[in-house]
Amino acid sequence: MTLGVVGGGQLGRMLALAGVPLGLRFRFLDPAPDAPAGAAGELIVGAYDDPAALERFAAGLEAITYEFENVPVEAARRLAGTLPVFPPPGALAVSQDRLAEKAFFERLGVRVPAFLPVDDRGSLERSLAELGYPAVLKTRRLGYDGKGQAVLRSPADRDSAWTRLGGVPLILEAFVPCDRELSVLAVRARDGTVAVYPLIENHQVAGILRWSRAPAPGVGSTLQATAESYVRRVLEALDYVGVLAIECFESGGRLLANEMAPRVHNSGHWTIEGAETSQFENHLRAGLGLPLGSIRPRGWSAMVNLIGNLPAPAGVLAVEGAHLHLYDKAPRAGRKLGHVTLRADDRDLLEARLGPVVDLASRAG
Repeated sequence: MTLGVVGGGQLGRMLALAGVPLGLRFRFLDPAPDAPAGAAGELIVGAYDDPAALERFAAGLEAITYEFENVPVEAARRLAGTLPVFPPPGALAVSQDRLAEKAFFERLGVRVPAFLPVDDRGSLERSLAELGYPAVLKTRRLGYDGKGQAVLRSPADRDSAWTRLGGVPLILEAFVPCDRELSVLAVRARDGTVAVYPLIENHQVAGILRWSRAPAPGVGSTLQATAESYVRRVLEALDYVGVLAIECFESGGRLLANEMAPRVHNSGHWTIEGAETSQFENHLRAGLGLPLGSIRPRGWSAMVNLIGNLPAPAGVLAVEGAHLHLYDKAPRAGRKLGHVTLRADDRDLLEARLGPVVDLASRAG
């Protein structure tokens, strides 16, 4: 059985590493001939919207998934005309437009920061008058790891933000005084069975995820139940299959959804060693009609991204409970080159191991 993955980055690579023990083979579509996933399966080099490349890619596949959310929706729909595609292309359409995404959340009763569309300079002024300062101006499409957005703390910030971001459809959001950032990962099978991993606490620097803890400390049953309610509503509304991540803000005991990722997610890498069944394996199980695996944590876990440059592997592996995952990517400022997962049987022991790994990653990057 061969599964197709649109995108050949590290997430596709990790999907293949999880799928090989299940007897799966993989084919990837990516415009880069040196895409990291090429080491784990057949690589078709071509544009995501090239009909000829899509036809070569789809030939003989059992099903298709994707490893990033900016896959052209029409390409996904074209593939879905002949093969099962998971998650559904409709999830891509929602997640690719921040205004549509926030409106979709609101319709489902998922709490979000106040927001307004911004189409020109006049609507920016009107929206700022309604939402006030501080506020966050974002492009509606594209943008990730802190790109495509600007915080407006006073009227003095308007001109520079408009110069940098104006000219494309935008969204203005009220600034949320955030106690911390959390993410919730869930998986939904073809038969509608849903499993939700415990909430994850995320720490970002300059808009890029640096490290995560799981289960997130200090999460009561109410907060976890709210997160599960949010993600279940989205899964059901989209008739979703596969892993879905929703990034959230915790603010004054409230949980507000920021955005969703219809794919396996960076904050879920801890599940490789830290859960009974990883997000990658469960994504594959869901899409292929197999029973979902247990999402139960194996003690306490953390994940540290390796960004820009790599620390010496020996230094990382000298930390007990550390597992090194490298993506075979050339070093470059701001680029995710790998990650380290840590696992321990109690939280204090995890914290003792996490500090040295964060320090190694920071000094290298």
